[in-house]
Amino acid sequence: HLINIGNCRNNNVLYCFLLAYGCGLPTYPPILTRVVGGVDVRQNSWPWQASLQYLSGSSYYHTCGGTLISSQWVLTAAHCIGSRTYRVYLGKHDLTAANEGSSIAISPQKIIVHPNWDSYNIRNDIALIKLASPVQISASITPACLPNAGDILPHQAPCYVTGWGRLWTGGPIADILQQALLPVVDYATCSRSDWWGSLVTTSMICAGGDGEVASCNGDSGGPLNCRNPDGSWDVHGVVSFGSSAGCNYPKKPSVFTRVSDYISWINNVMTSN
Repeated sequence: HLINIGNCRNNNVLYCFLLAYGCGLPTYPPILTRVVGGVDVRQNSWPWQASLQYLSGSSYYHTCGGTLISSQWVLTAAHCIGSRTYRVYLGKHDLTAANEGSSIAISPQKIIVHPNWDSYNIRNDIALIKLASPVQISASITPACLPNAGDILPHQAPCYVTGWGRLWTGGPIADILQQALLPVVDYATCSRSDWWGSLVTTSMICAGGDGEVASCNGDSGGPLNCRNPDGSWDVHGVVSFGSSAGCNYPKKPSVFTRVSDYISWINNVMTSN
């Protein structure tokens, strides 16, 4: 039967299983700051963060972020997926470190892009990666919780984007995983003509837009992390797009695929594959 990843009280088998392992509850909680711009994260404080890497020559290179949502599935953006050879790195902190004890690279068994992915209009920018083997859940590798289907975050809800994306427009990608506070911008604001207008749909989340802090190239596919009252974290968004005028351009907040609009699709893919 299909399961709604949401609430144990709804006899939600998958969610209850993840909760037993502490989904969305880092062993080492993140150090949350209101610093403008990204900051280095506390190691292993976002243990569901993945680095999607592609093979070029004999080496792998970071291209996108991702989110571990069960022991064998990673959520990312459709626009991150092409015809390359990929691997998923979990438990990473410093991309330049050759050997981080608890990190592991796993090949995909299959990659499923949303069937209605529209690259021209940037719609349904979501994909799932099934890992070739389940990962061992640990302090450094823990799945994220997902929100209930249909959940909408309030305006200015404090969420954090995490990733190894460019440190500034046109700049280098980060070596150390970064986090940045990005308050949610509601749809009524984000869809105004001087913001994103009709490019934004109700299946997306906008966050940021102050001209100071934003996701950037290389963060794509990664999570928008939002804390629940009980201290656990739900991943509400998948980094999708930003402004071509610059990563942190005023009134052009980072745009995320809204995970709560795709819960049934996620469930269907995971249970049928």
